[in-house]
Amino acid sequence: MKRNALLGAVVLLAVTSASEAAADGGPGPLGVTAVAAATAQSERVGALFAAGDADAGRLAGEHFCTASVVHSPHRDLIVTAAHCLGGAGELAFVPGYRDGRAPYGIWRVERVFLPDGWAQGQDEDSDVAFAVLHGRGGEDVEDVVGGNRFATRTSTGATAVTVTGYPDSLEVPVRCTNRPTAHNSTQQRIDCPDLTGGTSGSPWVNGDGEVVGVLGGHEQGGATADISYSVVLGPEAAELYEDAASGP
Repeated sequence: MKRNALLGAVVLLAVTSASEAAADGGPGPLGVTAVAAATAQSERVGALFAAGDADAGRLAGEHFCTASVVHSPHRDLIVTAAHCLGGAGELAFVPGYRDGRAPYGIWRVERVFLPDGWAQGQDEDSDVAFAVLHGRGGEDVEDVVGGNRFATRTSTGATAVTVTGYPDSLEVPVRCTNRPTAHNSTQQRIDCPDLTGGTSGSPWVNGDGEVVGVLGGHEQGGATADISYSVVLGPEAAELYEDAASGP
């Protein structure tokens, strides 16, 4: 799991809005982490909470991982790291979470889908997972915030990606854009500062709005705050998505 770095997180808050706007808009500046502006894209990302905390309204300071909505036929699916879901109790997802508020509601996790490689041996090359969410008021989560396409078998580093996630030490999301590189044949890495504990499960989204990585994998996402990892999304991830998206 990502290690906390509170000092880095405090310094992060001083990053200018101009830097955030440039990163949010596309290619540059690369390798800069800033507080994420509230956009249609960032609102598809949310924080994970224990369901009891969420139901009681105890949100501030209680989130522990990140997840994001991905497009599915039933419009009820999120993706995150397997180490965020394996062995966890009842959970809730809060898209667009900021400063103790849930602007798009609190969504209870109904079912969890873990790959065999993680469920049987916590293989770091299988550190990706999906969760199906209960609907709310006749709507599903994708109806409310939209969803990115989950894309497998893409070439690592073909384009820059934007990583958006929730450090444990902050009550707002941060984001960083850079070009991933290969760590090995099954893992990819990205150089972005201050992606500390809590950012596990953050989506790596390319310019076409596709999730091409999920922060996790090697060292459960990285032993330092400045280098992060993701499983290379291949056949196992594709099969898991099909299982999760197919419905009951």
